[in-house]
Amino acid sequence: MEASPWWGVRRLWVPALLGWVAGTLAQLAQPALWPLLAYGAVAAVGAVLLALAIGRGRQSRWPTVAVGCAAALLAFASTGGRAVDHTQRVLARAWDGATVQAVWRVQDLPARHADGVVFDATLLSAHTPQGDAVPIAGVVRLTWRLAPGGDSRVGPPRVMPGQTWRGWLRLRAPRGLANPYGFDAEAWLWREGVAATGSVLHSGRWAAPHPLHDEQWRHPVARARTLVRDAIVERLAAPNGAAATGLIAALVTGDQGAIPAADWAAIRATGVAHLVAISGLHVTMFAVLATAVVGVVWRAVGRRWPRWLLTCPVPVAAGVGGVGLALAYALFAGWGVPAQRTVTMLAVVVALQLSGRRWPWPAVWLAAMAAALAIDPWAVLQPGFWLSFVAVGVLFGLGPAPAPEVSMAARAWQALRQLLTVQVLITVALAPLTLLLFGQVSLVGLVANAVAIPWVTLVLTPLALAGVMLPLLWDWAAWLARALMVLLHGMAQWPWAVWERPAVPLPLAALACLGAVLLVWRLPWRWRAWGAWLLWPALAFQPPAPAHGAFEVLLPDVGQGSAAIVRTARHTLVFDSGPPLGRSDAAERVLLPWLRALGAQPTAIVISHDDSDHAAGMATLARRYPGAQWWASFDAAPRVSIPVQHCAAGASWEWDGVRFVFLHPPTPEYGAPGPDGDNARSCVLLVGSGEQAALLTGDITQAEEAALIAAYPHLRAGLLVAAHHGSRTSTSAAWLDRLQPAAVAIQSGWRNRYGHPHPDVVQRLQERSLTWANTATCGAITWRSEASASLSCERQRVRRYWLTSAPD
Repeated sequence: MEASPWWGVRRLWVPALLGWVAGTLAQLAQPALWPLLAYGAVAAVGAVLLALAIGRGRQSRWPTVAVGCAAALLAFASTGGRAVDHTQRVLARAWDGATVQAVWRVQDLPARHADGVVFDATLLSAHTPQGDAVPIAGVVRLTWRLAPGGDSRVGPPRVMPGQTWRGWLRLRAPRGLANPYGFDAEAWLWREGVAATGSVLHSGRWAAPHPLHDEQWRHPVARARTLVRDAIVERLAAPNGAAATGLIAALVTGDQGAIPAADWAAIRATGVAHLVAISGLHVTMFAVLATAVVGVVWRAVGRRWPRWLLTCPVPVAAGVGGVGLALAYALFAGWGVPAQRTVTMLAVVVALQLSGRRWPWPAVWLAAMAAALAIDPWAVLQPGFWLSFVAVGVLFGLGPAPAPEVSMAARAWQALRQLLTVQVLITVALAPLTLLLFGQVSLVGLVANAVAIPWVTLVLTPLALAGVMLPLLWDWAAWLARALMVLLHGMAQWPWAVWERPAVPLPLAALACLGAVLLVWRLPWRWRAWGAWLLWPALAFQPPAPAHGAFEVLLPDVGQGSAAIVRTARHTLVFDSGPPLGRSDAAERVLLPWLRALGAQPTAIVISHDDSDHAAGMATLARRYPGAQWWASFDAAPRVSIPVQHCAAGASWEWDGVRFVFLHPPTPEYGAPGPDGDNARSCVLLVGSGEQAALLTGDITQAEEAALIAAYPHLRAGLLVAAHHGSRTSTSAAWLDRLQPAAVAIQSGWRNRYGHPHPDVVQRLQERSLTWANTATCGAITWRSEASASLSCERQRVRRYWLTSAPD
């Protein structure tokens, strides 16, 4: 008796696909990698199990379980083996920070900025000045900045894929900031396959790089993307501004780097970020059009040479050609996660149709997910992966649209109603997941998407793509892009445009996501009501706060800079706002996500002094929290337009049984800025009292430490935040002996050019057997007043094999 097709799907394919997804996720949860031989053994067990399952056929339920387990083992082994291979390519710690003379070949689309260019390259050779070869085989992400003091009107070098250069580089192992919330740069670099980062040296004693040759044929897709992107920028940048230019470049080539930060904020606030990337909607639209065009062309060919139709019928040619062209478009646009998912799903659907089979939608959806993970197992580290697949799953579950009405007006009305209905359901279904991933959800997203989806998908994107053949159309597309951005900026300013919630534990978030899906599923209302009950725990959740009379100090990893968050039972204080970080600042990238995750609104904000590594994010915090009480040691009018008080010694208050008092500067006029800055007048804030106190010191020097010792002879501290990032000009022996801290925290950047913390400071700490930690190696530090001798490190709390662990 012949087996039914559904038996093969239900008993073999579905367990295999589920097993592959489960095995991949299990391997990604590993804190450390196994040896390659161990993954080989797992793969062998999986292969044997698969062979036994196939041999048993339909005799029992054994094949279903065995196939699923075999697929899980094979996926686990495959992902682990690929991870081991990538680890072997990563720059070894011994060469971290090395300066090398290298020959490199550019291999991907360069990201051009006003101050330089960032690009991926393959190192063909690398040697230290002493002649030692540096072994590295993976992708190196290089930054080539304009020469210091150079003419800003002279743009960055025109780097193109396929070019080979020789010059001096400073290499670094892939590393990012380690904070509990916000952007995870190390996971992103791992997924991108980056084995090292580096800077191109071209000033002082380092000779400027020079090109060796240009092999355009080596990276044709990246070369074509670069040429098209540059043509868009050259044509549109001057008359249309960065917003329109960046949006057009993103829709055509997938390069989103040219979109200004302010425009990105409006795009996120209105919930249309999925339209800026090359989304599944864009790829699907392109595939439908490509399928129709291929069908028309193949029919014309068949009329001229009929035998070709017998060899390859029109449905086959149209289906395969449409998927192939959609694949080409997705590759040209950067091959993002939504594009991968869409192309895979289109390929599965076309293959099933051409083979005469019909799988139920869950099997198709699962096949696309398993294929996407087979291509890129670490895609799950991107929020877009989960948002994309959940949205498609909801669309599948809603079923096909009803048959259209006869009249044109009725069809238009039905299409509009269907669009709005689907948008409402998708918004509801994705809201908990969006809150989990980003801590906020756009409340104006429904209205914004109702306008932006047809605007971008049906008009703007086709015009932008057609502009590749007729550049005049880019001018029209830029006009539409400017109008769209004006609309989005206006909607982003609406009251309650964005709803923010604290971060919730993963189990509650999973229940909320399930509840949202139940609410929009086509089920009886008695079942949908359970969705609201599943949502409620996540919506009602509030992160635990310190008890009355206790407090905690959170010291984020902000690189070479300082920032702190102090929390009591009902109040929050921010001390310093961190340094600049690329085209943004630490307040935007680190402090705001952490505060949002805590559900905290700062009652007070203190900026210790007017140095960029402490005050770069001041304007960002002022825009976000204008109602907070502000303190600073300098005239803040040039930076912000809100009232700021001077943090003169003696100013004090109490929150929830915890006393706050400024100890320095003694007067608002103390320590006018000198040639070395205004470190001497840094605000010094004492939180708490006695051995459970925390002392935040800014960048004071040993002279100010001595003055504080004389002014406060009984001063003690449980936590001392070392002044000036551990510089030898601070944290004197007398200071440590007087304070007798239970723990010392240092905020400095990894391999910073100042050598912080200074070896003399480290020696003083070790001689006194003090507990101490440095954010450069520890990541974000957490200290609590009730456990004053304990420091919690983020790099020790979260262990994943792609994250740089803290050195011993």
